Amino acid sequence: MVVVPFLQARNGFQKLEKIKDANRQSRQLEELTNKMRECKRIIKEFDREIKEMESRNTPEMTRMLNEKKQSMIKELNSYVSLKKQYASKLENKRADLFEGPHGGGSVGEENILLASSMTNEQLTNAGNQMMDETDQAIERSKKVVEETVNVGTETAAALKAQTEQMGRIVNDLDSIHFSMKKASKLVKELGRQIATDRCIVALFSLIVLGIVAIIIVKIVNPNNKDIRDIPGLAPPATRRLLWN
Repeated sequence: MVVVPFLQARNGFQKLEKIKDANRQSRQLEELTNKMRECKRIIKEFDREIKEMESRNTPEMTRMLNEKKQSMIKELNSYVSLKKQYASKLENKRADLFEGPHGGGSVGEENILLASSMTNEQLTNAGNQMMDETDQAIERSKKVVEETVNVGTETAAALKAQTEQMGRIVNDLDSIHFSMKKASKLVKELGRQIATDRCIVALFSLIVLGIVAIIIVKIVNPNNKDIRDIPGLAPPATRRLLWN
């Protein structure tokens, strides 16, 4: 399958090799640039269709379509390289035409003769074309600068947002650390309070056990003088038998 813009670009570069006039070469390069833009658009559409149909196509068909896309990309890259080469040659030819080499060789003499053989109208047209191309180059440079400034602004905004986010994260970590310290302190105080409560309970238990033991001993052996009477607890009454 041959895509028409690619075929037109291929034929256009073959035709460009046969053109000797600088003005015609320049126009041909402009036409080829438009064709290359069309080729780039076709590659993007082709890639979008591959992704949309990937779920319906077989893996083999998807692989073949991707190989075709890579082939078109390589072909377009070769055309870009050829365009740069021809544009560089054309710029050198124009520079030699109007300035000429400082060394003054045979090439410079031919360029001077070529310029001298041109009419005023041709020289004016050539000069106007060069100025137009210079203006276009300046406009492209301005666009690049604007895009660079926009990218820098967006990057700075993203960095600022990330810095603010990091600041919030640090503050949250500080709050968590403070809360953990406070919780640890509360746990320690609670542990001490529980230990104190346990000691008090153990002491009360011992006192109660002691009192119970004394009561039991007094009941069992009320005549034991080694144990003092417990205040509030009367000694057990002596049983008197009826027959006594």
